[in-house]
Amino acid sequence: MSQTLTTKLQPGTPAPDFTLRDAQAREISLADYRGKNVIVYFYPKAATPGCTTEACDFRDSLGALQGQGYEVVGISPDAQEALAGFSGDFSLTFPLLSDQDHAVALAYGAWGEKLVNGEIVEGIVRSTVVVDTEGKVVLAQYQVKADGHVARLKEALGL
Repeated sequence: MSQTLTTKLQPGTPAPDFTLRDAQAREISLADYRGKNVIVYFYPKAATPGCTTEACDFRDSLGALQGQGYEVVGISPDAQEALAGFSGDFSLTFPLLSDQDHAVALAYGAWGEKLVNGEIVEGIVRSTVVVDTEGKVVLAQYQVKADGHVARLKEALGL
C-alpha cells in the first residue's frame, strides 16, 4: 500500500484555512476560531461504528476540553443532510462540517489510500489536527484509532 496522496501537516506550520458548511448550512471557517485553540478531526462517514464512537467521545469530553480552552470541529465528506441526522441522533454539540469534494481533507493530509476490508481504497484517513490561537498546527495525528482517541489526544496535549 502506498503512502497517502497528501502531505501531512507539521507542528509550527500555518493550518490551511477553510470555509465549509455545517449541518444547518451555516458557513464555518477556521478563521472563526482565531484566538482559540481548536481540534479539527477528520472522520470517514457519519453514523458508522468507529465514527460514532469517536464523535460521542468528543461529545462526552467537550466540557472538559472547552474548560482547557479547546473547541472541537468534525469534518467528513458527508452531505449536510447526513451530518444533520448524525448530529441529532447522537446529540453532538459541536460543528460537523461537510467537505464533499474533500479539498480540506487533502489540504490537511487527511485524504489518501487506506486498507478497508482487505481492499485499498481512497478516502478519509482518520486524522486529528490541533490548531493554536494564532492558526498554527500544534499537533497532527494520522491514522488514529477511534476508540480511546480523545483520552490519547488529551494526554498528548498535557491536559
